[in-house]
Amino acid sequence: MRFGVDLGRCHPRLWLDVARAADELGYESLWLPEHLVFPASIEESPAPGRAHGRIDPRTPTYDPFVMLASMASVTTNVRLGTNVYNIGLRHPFVTARAACTLDVVSQGRFTLGIGASWLEAEWRALGLDFATRGWRIDEIIGICRRLWTEPEVGHKGSFFEFDPVRFEPKPIQSPLPIHVGGDSHRAIRRAAELGEGWIGMLQTLETFPAAVAVLVEQCGLAGRDPATVERTALLARPDEGAIAGWTHAGADRLIVAPWRDSADALDGLARFAVLVR
Repeated sequence: MRFGVDLGRCHPRLWLDVARAADELGYESLWLPEHLVFPASIEESPAPGRAHGRIDPRTPTYDPFVMLASMASVTTNVRLGTNVYNIGLRHPFVTARAACTLDVVSQGRFTLGIGASWLEAEWRALGLDFATRGWRIDEIIGICRRLWTEPEVGHKGSFFEFDPVRFEPKPIQSPLPIHVGGDSHRAIRRAAELGEGWIGMLQTLETFPAAVAVLVEQCGLAGRDPATVERTALLARPDEGAIAGWTHAGADRLIVAPWRDSADALDGLARFAVLVR
């Protein structure tokens, strides 16, 4: 089991300190959530029916590539990931350039976690059709893959069209890993068909095995070995029993926030590192 750190659960003023501590304590990765813009009033929820599911539109958000690059500069081994980046809201040139730059800056430590989004108002604010987001995202992923690997790329698709372009430099990692976040059947299928990993966003220990079974099935349909697709779950403060349970359920990585509040973040990281060492 690998352990990532959920930066979204502590105050941004501590992110660099948390990054340094996670690197020194041997955590595998750091994960940063992302939104481009919030509407003034949010009626939707990423977790319908759950207490405290709605997000306050005053929540501070930052460019994840800039923030993670700053963390890359003060760390050596820990990987850096987005959890998750709303890839459909940007032109693929923008995403491909930012992700490649961060991969170079971090010396090949970046994982691009992407999602189809749950916040329709965010798409409306950009004049984009929320209903077509799945097809748009699939096309964007394909374009980014080509920009990162091919010497010259031209494209004519449903959402983007451009004459041949050159894109340099290429990322250090080949492939630069894309992990697909989401709990729907379509998100899991996207991970099986197009990703190096899947991130269960709202999974519980009871629901995760069934989602993994869907992932395995979809990998088979896509002609892929399921073992090549990493499986990640979010769990704020797991104990030893929970870790064993998630391992048995098929998780490869837990993204954790083992602290009571932001003031306890550094001590919490140290305590949890001892627990799982």
